[in-house]
Amino acid sequence: MTDALRPRILHLDGLTPLERAALCARGVIDASAFLERARPIVEAVREEGDVALVRFAAAFDKVTMTADQIRVAPEDFDAAYGLVPGDVVAAIREAAGNIRRVHEQQKPPALDMIEVRPGVLAGDRYVPIGAVACYVPRGKGSFPSVTLMTAIPALVAGVPRVVVITPPGPDGTCDAGTLVAAREAGVTEVYLAGGAQGVAAVAYGTETIPHCDKIVGPGSPWVGAAMELCAEAIAPGPPAGPSESMVLADDTADVRRVALDLLVEAEHGADSTTFLVTWDAEMAERVADCVVELLGRLGEERRGYASQALGVNGGLVVAANRDDALAFVNAFAAEHLQIASTHSRDYLDAITNAGEILLGQDAPFSMANFMIGVNAVLPTGGKAATHSALGVMDYIKRQSIAELNSEGYAGLADQTEAFARYEGFDAHALAISARREGG
Repeated sequence: MTDALRPRILHLDGLTPLERAALCARGVIDASAFLERARPIVEAVREEGDVALVRFAAAFDKVTMTADQIRVAPEDFDAAYGLVPGDVVAAIREAAGNIRRVHEQQKPPALDMIEVRPGVLAGDRYVPIGAVACYVPRGKGSFPSVTLMTAIPALVAGVPRVVVITPPGPDGTCDAGTLVAAREAGVTEVYLAGGAQGVAAVAYGTETIPHCDKIVGPGSPWVGAAMELCAEAIAPGPPAGPSESMVLADDTADVRRVALDLLVEAEHGADSTTFLVTWDAEMAERVADCVVELLGRLGEERRGYASQALGVNGGLVVAANRDDALAFVNAFAAEHLQIASTHSRDYLDAITNAGEILLGQDAPFSMANFMIGVNAVLPTGGKAATHSALGVMDYIKRQSIAELNSEGYAGLADQTEAFARYEGFDAHALAISARREGG
């Protein structure tokens, strides 16, 4: 039993380049297998609206509901506070405040222009998207934290209409914690529609659910497939797949804390991937022993997920040295990265690829997921090399703005005409020369 739970230990200098690259090829949601199965669902919602949503609720969620139950009633928000333990309500409220404060500092000025040269002003104007849908999954549990992480940045950005869509529970109602989180975030519209049918509903609109311009939030492969199918009608948010995490640890790290933090994201599901990266082989052995002991304190389901994440999908990686370790960290481009060191900032400049970076062992993944205020909707599957954490800018359009007076025009006219003639654009050049001629 103990051997079965023990994480695998991998020495990077003993791996071929192909084997090393294979460690980075973790699970990514592949929507292609679901596209054809999702297509008739999307088309049905597009053509039938609420009627299709009611039918799919019965077929997929095993819930009998009517069209007037798709939108959560105001009194259900009130009742939710009585169904959620007081300490959880307090935690949601604190988290909402922290998330709001962190994201408020991301918001750019409405108009940001500089004087390029005398008489020439240029810059950017920032305008919020008109309507955004926040997808909150329910298949593996209840996630009020996702409601906070997706809705609050949208509201900070100034999005006029922010709605939440989420699958109905077994009794046909909305998760109470999600409703509390929605109200604390400032959302008044919550709709019970999950999976591909929920995405289609906000993409095309139904009698009850409004059309939205963008959809954000994590979801199943059905959700990913529907986002692809509906891309002409609604913009998808940042890519989000199976959970993945990495702890970079040096010889100052506390072994038990390393083991504890490795299990956080590892328990999400059988498709989770978790790595320890260190150049201290003895530490890796001690961490492995500690992980085995801690796994015994998890429930059977979570223990199985974590064992898969550390024993098959990921593991404890021993690098030849610090530089080799950092190279692997950047190659993997983890969703979540913690630097387990008493001098964690010393490593920061060398790390270019990670969705989030938690400095030191007093910042566990679990605290970042819920309470610190940083956004926990992060790029997965290596996309952290090119994508960012969900934030205010995901809900804002940037428009280029320019303003010239006569002096500014005169200073750029000759060069503009020269460019136009060289590139063969007669009208471009005429727009300048005719002005000079007074025509």
